[in-house]
Amino acid sequence: MIKPIDQHSVARRPARRRARFLVAVATAALALMAIGGAMAAASAPSGVVPTILARGTFEPFKVLSYPEAGGLFKAEAKAPIDMVVRRHEYAIGATTGWHAHPYPVFITVISGTVTFYSSDDPTCTPTIVSAGQGYVDSGKGHIGRNESGAPAVDVSVIMAPVGAAFRAELPAPNPYCGF
Repeated sequence: MIKPIDQHSVARRPARRRARFLVAVATAALALMAIGGAMAAASAPSGVVPTILARGTFEPFKVLSYPEAGGLFKAEAKAPIDMVVRRHEYAIGATTGWHAHPYPVFITVISGTVTFYSSDDPTCTPTIVSAGQGYVDSGKGHIGRNESGAPAVDVSVIMAPVGAAFRAELPAPNPYCGF
């Protein structure tokens, strides 16, 4: 049996669809405005070319080493963890922007000089790292800047939860450093 078409129901369908469409558009616009506002307050990288060399997942581990000449080293991951190896090429005057990581980051400068500032240092004291030297970032927040007048390159080992983001933008300017 074929049901007769209810003319009132048919007339309401386009209005409902239009209302749903307008709500969806308004929601998307608000979300984009919120993202744009957050991005405007963030400190974007400038003049740094990042390249991910590798990302691998490590099962939980606990290592303890005490070589006779090297001293004590301990590391532990109680759950699986990703390690990201990333290369950064810094142009003269480049900056990573203020950012944080979920866990510590081990940075080795392989050419040139990179200056790091910690986001929680009220004195804004720079840590200058030259080729062949390393810097351990706590993950709480920092910026890397090429203030040397020559190009620079570093390689970072970044730890993050499996599949998760390994960098989060922080607001700028930093209240302690003013940049």
